[in-house]
Amino acid sequence: MIKKTIFLLSILASSAFAHSAIMNCFDNADETITCEGGFSDGSSANGVYFIIEQDGKEIYETKMNENSEVTFNKPKGEFTAILDAGEGHEVYIKSKDITQ
Repeated sequence: MIKKTIFLLSILASSAFAHSAIMNCFDNADETITCEGGFSDGSSANGVYFIIEQDGKEIYETKMNENSEVTFNKPKGEFTAILDAGEGHEVYIKSKDITQ
């Protein structure tokens, strides 16, 4: 019984830390930005929420496509791109960190 309990706890613990959300954004040099998302275990981010915030307000919301990507028109001024896969699985990228 103790062995089963320890085994179950180890599986639950390992699955809790199985993956982290990751995202990379780049400027397409045509007034659009593309962001690619995923998880550290290789899982797709298809269907994961993607948000653009500017001045503390949400100005754009969509979901990652079947290729785990989102392309959007580059907002004027500073903004933050957010991959929101749920609590503890958010990635924030500030516009100043997005390069060509």
